[in-house]
Amino acid sequence: MRTMFVSLGVIILGASFAQPFFGQTPGAPRKVWKFDRLDKIGGLPITVLGHPHVIKTQLGKAIQFNGIDDALFIPEHPLAGAGIFTFEAIFRPERGGAEEQRWFHLAEQDTKTGKDTDTRVLFEIRVIGDQWCLDAFVHTPTADKALLFRDQLHPLDVWHHVAMVYDGQEFRSYVNGVVQGRSIIHFEAEGPGHSSVGVRINKVNYFKGSVREARFTRRALAPEEFLKLPAQTAAARSGSAR
Repeated sequence: MRTMFVSLGVIILGASFAQPFFGQTPGAPRKVWKFDRLDKIGGLPITVLGHPHVIKTQLGKAIQFNGIDDALFIPEHPLAGAGIFTFEAIFRPERGGAEEQRWFHLAEQDTKTGKDTDTRVLFEIRVIGDQWCLDAFVHTPTADKALLFRDQLHPLDVWHHVAMVYDGQEFRSYVNGVVQGRSIIHFEAEGPGHSSVGVRINKVNYFKGSVREARFTRRALAPEEFLKLPAQTAAARSGSAR
């Protein structure tokens, strides 16, 4: 009898752990890309355009882009198949760049032709004077939304954390843990593809600045679960490469 109860308890406990957390899709829950080398990102071989270079910063190594012709292309769409997600990055937009910069692009590709579809996820910025605002953009056959608010401004030459979150109903964007905007949308999971950093996937709107880290989670994270940025780093102007 004791054996029967123990076995039943194991079955129930196992079933409870087999269920995904609320808001999480099945599969690998999290992927991290560190931008600290120019041969591989996240274990994937990359294609380098121009001459981006690895720099040392108070956060550790990062990759710096010149805003003219520097970019990286990575052969994976890290959120393919995710109907619920959090996409985060730690980056430093720097002075001297264009007004419109599209700096992190996740693109779906047609599985038959290999060509890019119009379905995509994008982090962009708009530079206004010596400040910038975030543009978090998603486009699928059922959703087309840019969370762009020009009154939500932040300083250049400083490390920032940005995030976009979709919880199955609401699409939200954040800078340094503070919500920038939100919208109710119907987002369908995107298919496999590839990614670009430092430019849009079609090589327009280059980024002037540095990227330290990105994280892709198949769950809608709360701000307290985001990647952490040291308060003293976020508040102070960053230095150049040492």
